[in-house]
Amino acid sequence: VGRSTIRETVKLLVSRKVLEVRQGSGTYVISTTPADLDPLGLRAVEDKMALALDLVDVRIMLEPGIAEMAALHASPEDVKKLDLLCRKIEKRITDGESYIDEDIAFHSCVAECSRNVVVKQLVPIIDLMFVNITHQKLTDETVRTHRAVAEAIAEHDTIGAKTAMMMHLTYNRELIKRLIREEP
Repeated sequence: VGRSTIRETVKLLVSRKVLEVRQGSGTYVISTTPADLDPLGLRAVEDKMALALDLVDVRIMLEPGIAEMAALHASPEDVKKLDLLCRKIEKRITDGESYIDEDIAFHSCVAECSRNVVVKQLVPIIDLMFVNITHQKLTDETVRTHRAVAEAIAEHDTIGAKTAMMMHLTYNRELIKRLIREEP
């Protein structure tokens, strides 16, 4: 395998609390029994496209409201973090690189901004199961709608945050529906 594959794998295992990278020292296994990576049991679902459509429907029910709450509660530090994540995603897209980790981090950050403990735990699980389907297919829409969500949250514009998140998820839903229609 190439170095970039190993780098991406290490980043994924770090995000799942399996590995820890210590600068100047090395990479260490911190857990031989990772936390249940599929607490909803969704990996067993065979029809991944139907699962993706169901997941985006759940996200449409939840995430616009979460973005609305984030606009109410986001601190200046939260706003800076969202902006940084937007810039990281934009750079990865421009460079033609994978941005899955940053995408999950963006949605997780929006959830954290809501100050709701439940959604903070729930959103990363739903996103992790979902992002592989739409990844690298909606790059322009991702840049535009993530930026709109982040700006609305920065302005404490609840309606703007809610509608921008709805637009983001609507693009994803339409892509999934199109992919389902194109399946053999």
